[in-house]
Formats: sequence, C-alpha cells, structure tokens
Amino acid sequence: MHNIASNSSEHIFIYDTTLRDGTQREGLSLSVEDKVRIADRLDLMGIAFIEGGWAGANPKDGEFFRRMQEYRLSHAELVVFCSTRRAGIKAADDPMLGPILGAETKWITIFGKSWDLHVIEGLRTTLDENLEMIGDTIAYLRSCDRRLIYDAEHWFDGYKNNPDYAIKTLKAAFEAGAEWFVLCDTNGGTLPDEVAKITQIVYESLIAWGNASPQIGIHPHNDSGLAVANAIAAVQHGATMVQGTINGYGERCGNANLCTVIPNLQLKMGYDCIAADNLAQLTEVSRQVSEIVNLAPDDHAPFVGASAFAHKGGIHVSAVQRNPLTYEHIAPESIGNNRRIVISEQAGISNVISKVETFGICLRKEDPACRQILQMTKELEQIGYQFESAEASFELLVREALGDRPKFFTISNFYVYCATDSDRLNGDVNSQATVKVVVNGEEHLTAAEGNGPVSALDLALRKALISFYPEIANFYLTDYKVRILNSDCGTQATTRVLIEFSNGKRRWSTAGVSDNIIDASCKAIGEGLEYGLLAAVRYTKT
Repeated sequence: MHNIASNSSEHIFIYDTTLRDGTQREGLSLSVEDKVRIADRLDLMGIAFIEGGWAGANPKDGEFFRRMQEYRLSHAELVVFCSTRRAGIKAADDPMLGPILGAETKWITIFGKSWDLHVIEGLRTTLDENLEMIGDTIAYLRSCDRRLIYDAEHWFDGYKNNPDYAIKTLKAAFEAGAEWFVLCDTNGGTLPDEVAKITQIVYESLIAWGNASPQIGIHPHNDSGLAVANAIAAVQHGATMVQGTINGYGERCGNANLCTVIPNLQLKMGYDCIAADNLAQLTEVSRQVSEIVNLAPDDHAPFVGASAFAHKGGIHVSAVQRNPLTYEHIAPESIGNNRRIVISEQAGISNVISKVETFGICLRKEDPACRQILQMTKELEQIGYQFESAEASFELLVREALGDRPKFFTISNFYVYCATDSDRLNGDVNSQATVKVVVNGEEHLTAAEGNGPVSALDLALRKALISFYPEIANFYLTDYKVRILNSDCGTQATTRVLIEFSNGKRRWSTAGVSDNIIDASCKAIGEGLEYGLLAAVRYTKT
C-alpha cells in the first residue's frame, strides 16, 4: 500500500484554481486586472500551477491569457482549462480548442467524463465515443507540443457506480500522453476513507500500466465539509498534487481551501508544498485575495482567520503567556498570523496587560490603570458594547483612561433629515445630514446628502474634516452591522452598531451603542475616523 510517512519531505504540487473554479462562487466576479493581481501574488508565494480560466469561453478569460503572454511569472506555471472535444468530430477540427492553443501556455488541463451517467445523459453519446474524445483530445494537444493535466470529472462517483468504465477513461488519458491524473470529487459527497481506498487503486493501476512514478492529483469540493480531509487522505495514498482555491472559494460550498491544506500538509505532516520562507505569506495572501474579490475575510477560518489565535478567557490568556503551546496548535507567526488577546466581560487582568501591549503600551499587573480599564470594559459591555469585535474602540478607550487619546475632533451635534418624495419613482427617500464639529477649538458646520441617513451622516462628517485631515479620503466602510440588544422593547430597543473600516492595507472596527440607531452609528463612524487618523500618525512616526 502507498502510504507516505508523516515525516516525509516529498513534494506536493499546489495547483490553484481560484481564477477559474473560485470565480464560480455565487456573488464573486473578477476583472482581468483582478485576475492578473491574484496570479502575481500566488506566483510570489510559490504556487506551482495557476489555472487562469477557459480561454474562448468568455472574452474576459481570453483577454487574461493575452495579458499574461506579456507577463513573466517567476515560479508558477500558468494553465489554461478546457473540456475534451465534442462528440462526432476530431479534436483537430474542433474550433473550441483553437483559443486553448492560442493561450500559449505550456500546460493545459483537460477534463473528461468518468461517470457513465454523465456520458449517457449529459453528453448523450456512447461510452466508447467518450473514450475516443478523451484520447483524441489529449493526443492532439500533445502533438501541438503541450503538456497535459487530465481532470477526471466526477471520478469518485463514476468509480463507485461503474469502476471498470471509470478505469478505462483514465487509461485512455494515460495512453494518449497525459502526465497528471487528477481525481475530482465534483459533487463533494465522497468520504475520506473512500477517497483513500480509490486513490490507492488508481496508484496501483498506473504502476501496472508501466508508470513507475504516478502523478496523481486530487480536486475535492466541500459539499460535505470534507474537502480538506479528502485532500489529505488522497495525499496519504499517492496523490502528489492538490487542486484548490484561496479561502476555499468555489461553486456551491466551495473547493478545498488551500490556506488550510498547505499548512496542514507542510507543518503537521512534513510535506514540501511551498518554500518554507514563503509559508509566512499565507495569511497576507488570504486577506489580499479577499480584498480583491471584495468579500469579507472569514475571521474564524483555520490558520489565517483573525480569530484563529484569539484568546478570550482569562485562564487561557494566563496559560498562553506562560507557554503558547497550552492553547495553540502551531506558532501563528509560521503562517503569518498573530496572537490576539480578546477583551470582553470575561477578561481578566492578564487579558488587559497582553492586549495593551499590542498597542505599544506597557502596563504592570499592579498598575491601577489595569483595573480601571477592566472595570470600564465590563461596565460598557453591560450596556451593550462588544469590544472583541471592535478593537479600535477598545484602544481608544485605553488611551482615554491613560490620558493618551489625541483629540483630532469633537462632534458637537448632528441633525439628520429623511423625506420620501411621492413624485419620485419607487418613492425614493432623500436623506440629509448636518454635522457640527470642533477642530483645534473652532466649530465647523457642514451638510451632505446620502442614499440613507447613515450615509448622509458619514459624508457630512468627512466633508467637515477632510480639509484638516486629508488622510480621511483613504478611509472607507467595508461592513456595517446592526444588532438589537433587547428586542422585547420593540422600537425603543437599544441598538449596537459595528462598523468595519479599511484604508486598503489594514482593517479596523468600532462600535456605538444607543437607543437611537443614528446616534449609535454616529459614535461608531466618529471613532472609526478617529482611529484611522491615530493609526496614520503612528505609522508616520515609525
């Protein structure tokens, strides 16, 4: 049985399909420029293969491959993706393959049908013709001096339904000259023990056909929540390529998350996936890609999530301070993440000391400020604040307690007006906000319109401040959440607003609590702009 030892240093080729399979996620769309930026970042991290898309299937993918012909990747092989030729014609005569060759990539990934159900009901052709389609397509592309990766679509379902035929499809690809044989769990329903068993059978079959060093890949989907487990199971039984996406993006429930696969294989199992020095880029790449695709990062994602190494309970914090191994399965720095101490009503003095250290503030346990900050935190959380999700607000609180909070501006008052114009189509609501702020001892009154009261308030506040603090132009809202804290009070309930900001390089969150949603929003917006200015000053000084 092929079962690589856990301390193996065998190389596992990482094949990224974020630019093709990842874009099939609902709500995710990439421009050509987005795809170039992601490809460049993956290349810098040391990904072996980057699948760019299906040239000819849409204008965007065609343009991407044209752009990449002028762009030299330093490490990765760019791959173009396509299906086998259509039934009833020769591959050389199929116009679909013209743009594939025109992409001018050394490597081409061709997918073919492994499941007899799909051959008969999907392609509506014969089982023999499907074998011809696989063999003819690969042989033709090989004759055009291309190297071939064969994706056996629905491999595991096909094998379980008709193992003899599934093996024949793989052998057709082998005899035609494919170099890699990727087993796809396209519906995402296969269990790890099945993946292990079937991958082992494929490994032994390739050996029997005369392939002394089989190159097997695994392409798992996450419909059963097992994509990462299935990738690992396949690697343990002969696979040396894992296909997946950054952050697990993909159709339905997504693909295998490479940000989870890579550190598991490399740090825990001893495989060589990317250069050891590059592994520390993983968290940054995860967050950069989420920024490019305009999807909020998953804070609770394994390894790279903002909460992956967050410690909230006082006992946990004390133990981690003495020895991180007590509550951390790896060193967060190894994958570019960092330890976070979360402040909440469950916090102890240890939490406060550890947390303020991340702000560059050193406090001792006996310092009265520690208990003052802890008491203020618990009192504010009692009325509805939540600092574990609004760390920027907590830093401002700490600096206020220590007398070290800069006064960039003060909001004296604000006025928000909303009116529905019955003459407008769909009864659009017109929102206006007037804000009075104090900067350097002088009052300034400004007004602005927005598509809602919070938008109008945000725009008015920025308008009042931007001449004093031009950096504000780079701050933008990336998320806005409203939570009703005591729903039994109906329209008089207390509201907590959490707002996330970004300057394109980092994110920060602030909170506001009030029985008036506009007031809560104003507090959160004001602190968000204030913290952004504080961070900008700190960055300038360093």
